Amino acid sequence: MPHLEHRHHPKTPVILNEVKDPCICSCLCFYITHNPMRHFLQLAAITLLTATTAHAQFHMPQLSHKEKDTREDVTWLALFANPAPNGRQNELIRDPRFKGFLRDHLTAPQTFWNDNEPLVDTILEFLEVPNQVVLDDNRYLSADGCVKAFCPARGLVFIDLGTAHPLVAFVAIDWVKENKTPDQSGAEYTLWLFSNRALNPGESEVEGNRIPPALKNAIARWSGQPSSGSVAIPHITNAVLVDPNGTPHQVSPATVGVPAFTQSKPAIATPSTPTSTQQPTTGSNQ
Repeated sequence: MPHLEHRHHPKTPVILNEVKDPCICSCLCFYITHNPMRHFLQLAAITLLTATTAHAQFHMPQLSHKEKDTREDVTWLALFANPAPNGRQNELIRDPRFKGFLRDHLTAPQTFWNDNEPLVDTILEFLEVPNQVVLDDNRYLSADGCVKAFCPARGLVFIDLGTAHPLVAFVAIDWVKENKTPDQSGAEYTLWLFSNRALNPGESEVEGNRIPPALKNAIARWSGQPSSGSVAIPHITNAVLVDPNGTPHQVSPATVGVPAFTQSKPAIATPSTPTSTQQPTTGSNQ
């Protein structure tokens, strides 16, 4: 009899949740339940089965629904701001990643240049003659330049590198052709502002829809300076804010950061003698 009992109760324990055959599982449960010498096995089996079920219900779904990091990697753009103060815009506009980045983020149609060509081509043309790449507060990247064949047509790209999904904007200054020629005093210009999200020039209730102060400061600094090879600061009389879907909005130049002195009478920048027209430009950098 001892030998028979030993054969019916092997040393290797039977785990109920590993038994695939329901008939065998039922027999084992009956045996454990009706054998007064094996109450501890019953308790152990129930405890193990409960713990295994709880683990499957509460732990496995957390692993299968693990969130992924969706932050866009834009750190490579900041490298082109070195060496300061002018950076390496010539290399930036020739980097194939830059054109792809602009094409992905700035998709609105444009209607003011070269028979409505794609916006990304217009941007690269307005940066063709490089000026500077500036990184403000180790976060806000600004790159500007002008059209090679017509430098009064100037462009600025602004990128906020400090968010998971960066704000990207393109700003252009375009000569009003029905007015005076660019070399004449009082020639007027229109400022165009494109961005990858709809911006509200007023005091929007939604914080993310407002034009960021950093973008306004970059526009003020840039538009308050003469173009390459000129001493005349552009006289900006109009501004158009373009939504990502291409909807234009006529706005006051001041609402997008254009300094007041560029909206009144023409100003002349003299590098040797500071003038009152240069003071707002300094203030915009603060």
